[in-house]
This record gives sequence, C-alpha cells and structure tokens, in this order.
Amino acid sequence: MEHIVIIGNGIAGVTTARHIRKLSNKRITIISAETDYFFARTAIMYIYMGHMPYEHTKPYENYFWKKNRIELKRGFVKTVRHENKELVFSNGEIMNYDKLVLAVGSKSNKFGWPGQDLDGVLGLYNYQDLQTLEKIAPNNKVCKHAVIVGGGLIGIELVEMLRTRDISVTFLIREDNFWDIVLPQGESEMINRHIRNHHIDLRLRSNLKEILSDENGKARAVVIAETGEEIACDVVGLTAGVSPNVDFLKESGIELGHGIKVNRFLETNVTDVYAIGDCAEQHEAIGNRRTVEAVWYTGRMMGETLARTICGDKIQYNPGHWFNSAKFLDIEYQTYGWVFPKPRENETHFHWKHEDDTKCITICTESSTGKFLGINNFGIRMRHEVFDRWLTEERSTNYVIEHLQEANFEPEFYKKLETQILAAYNNQTVNA
Repeated sequence: MEHIVIIGNGIAGVTTARHIRKLSNKRITIISAETDYFFARTAIMYIYMGHMPYEHTKPYENYFWKKNRIELKRGFVKTVRHENKELVFSNGEIMNYDKLVLAVGSKSNKFGWPGQDLDGVLGLYNYQDLQTLEKIAPNNKVCKHAVIVGGGLIGIELVEMLRTRDISVTFLIREDNFWDIVLPQGESEMINRHIRNHHIDLRLRSNLKEILSDENGKARAVVIAETGEEIACDVVGLTAGVSPNVDFLKESGIELGHGIKVNRFLETNVTDVYAIGDCAEQHEAIGNRRTVEAVWYTGRMMGETLARTICGDKIQYNPGHWFNSAKFLDIEYQTYGWVFPKPRENETHFHWKHEDDTKCITICTESSTGKFLGINNFGIRMRHEVFDRWLTEERSTNYVIEHLQEANFEPEFYKKLETQILAAYNNQTVNA
C-alpha cells in the first residue's frame, strides 16, 4: 500500500490528509514536533485571553484520526534522504515514504539582534510560544511591561493579548505608520490612533538596536536604535514577520529559495516530494500574489488541490481572487481583490472614513475603464461571496458602490453608512 507521509499538522497538512482519505485507501502518516493533535493556530490568542481552552481549539475529537486511519507521529525530522525515500528523526529513527508532503510552516523572524535569544524573548507562532508566554507573562505582577517589535498582524495580536491581562506595552514599528507596507495611508493612520486610544505606547519609525540582559540571562530592557533610549521590560515579543521553516532541508537536494520551490502543481524538483502552505514558494507569482503566502485559507486550498493530484487527478493550484481578514484590537478588517498602499499606474483610490474614526473603506479602480479592482473594509463586515462574484464579473466601481447593500453582512445596521459612502463617492467623482 502506498505510504503518504506529511510533515506538519497545521491546516495545510491536515487538509491534505483528510482529502486523500476521502479519495483513497492509501496509508497516511502525519508527523508533528509541535502538538499531538491538530489545533486551530489562529485561536492561539484566544487561549491566552481566556476566551476558550486549548481543547476547544481542536476541530476534531482525538478518536477522529484512528477512525479515519490517519496515523499520527510525534517527532522532529532532522534529515530528508530523498534518494532512498527516507526520513531521519532527531532520535535516529528512520521512516520510509512513497510520497512526501512538506507542510512545515514558518518560524518567527530574528535579524541577529544582540540579546534575541535571552530568556523572556519570544515570537508568537506555535503552541510552544503560547506556553512560554503563559509562563513569563501570566499577569501584570510577574510582567509589568512588555516591548513588542514589529508592526504586522502577529504584533497587534500579541499587544492585544497582553493588554487583556493589564500588562503595559510599548509597540516598536519601524515604518511611518502601522502596517503601511500593506495599508493605504488613511487606513494605517486610523489604526495608529486606535492603538494609542487603547493606552498602548506606539513608537513609529523606531528600530530595535539590542536587548539587554540582567545578571541571570533574562531580558531586562531594549535599546532603540534611533535615540539610544532604554525601555525597561520583562518580556520582548519579536513579531517582525515569519519565514519558511526550511533550515533542515538545506542539504537535502530539494530546491530552496526563500521557501521550498514548487511549480503550479505544488511539486518540488524532487520526484514524489511536494510542498504546501507557509513553506511553499511558487517559482513564479500567481497574479499579484506573493510567491510565499503565510495565509490560513491558502494552506487549506493547497491541501485540497494536492490531495487530488496525489490520488491521480492532477490539477494546478488556483487560489482565485485574493482575500484576507484580520482584527486590529476591536476593529475588524477585510480585503477583497487588490488595494495597494499607493495607487499604481492606471489606478485610483476612493477613501471614506466615518466620523467615529473606527470605520473606513478604500476602493481601488482601474482609471481607464472604471473597473473595480479591490476593496479594504474596516469596521464594516462585508460578504466575501458577493465581492468574489463582482471581481469575477469585472464589475465597475460605480456598480459596486450602488449595490453595496447586497454585500453588507448586516444591511439594516449599516443603511445610514451606505448613504454616506455613496454621497462621498459622488462628491469625489464630481470633483475629480
């Protein structure tokens, strides 16, 4: 019986296993060094915040795996010997495979900062990070102050987590505004104000120089590069992005770039070895997408696609229209299509912000045709399937604005907002 081995029990690896089982009777083994069972990684923050216990973040009961004949192996793969189709574990154990799926995810970035490996310094990516955080920041008596370095989605999550336990936080962001490598200026400036309104010490244009140690090898302060200022702290969160977890493959013969190089079929350069999820790097970008996408839903889609290929129905990975969602403290964010920080050639942006400074939208339009290219929503929940359809139908921005009610998740609640948005859009169009 053909043996499919999957390294990694995140959403990409587990989705692959589930769909292979639906399509075949192949032998399936999932290997993980992180946890015994698959859990929802996006729920890590809610465990710390007390919204749910760890057990409730597991989508499947423990008996699910045996019932579906999916073998689980706890261990760390040290080496891949593809010539013999062997995996070597850190304890010396060897496992053979017929087809190998690398779904090994990411690791938190470190940029060689002095002191980055001290006690009290951590990222926020895996379950072990959560356990470490619980140990070093259980309350505001043990952890009086924390410094978070890096202004992306993981950074704002960690800030929110700590604030729920009344731990004071300094948030170091090297950019001019929060996440302005992704968000247009009006949006990132609104989030700046929102962060500060939550009593968070936001420091823009601030880089970490070093982390200082106490006599016991524990972080006691950070030094800001631009000013030399020392900020005393008990915890340092390094959240300046993630990168593919591929160091163990450097001598394997599997082609690497930033991640594990794959083609549109998610195949590596080695026969019967595939890569999916955060660790996979497309040889050529798909449309405007990045070659590496550390996004939950793309991992799931890659898993479904690869399962069909492994079971004899070879198809290309096609993620469709870009979308994503997140939360900045208590402001929900959604994006559909493409809205870049600054309009590109032949693009214009329409930006509207509500007077309460917690709701806004930005719509990107193709200038020459009026075609709708994308939208960012803050504080206004919209329907994914509606925008996905409009993007496929290549609707105009005029059409989208006039039909926003169809996309609103709660039409009655946002009826007044639609009127304001339409008036602002018409006024901008008249003045253009």
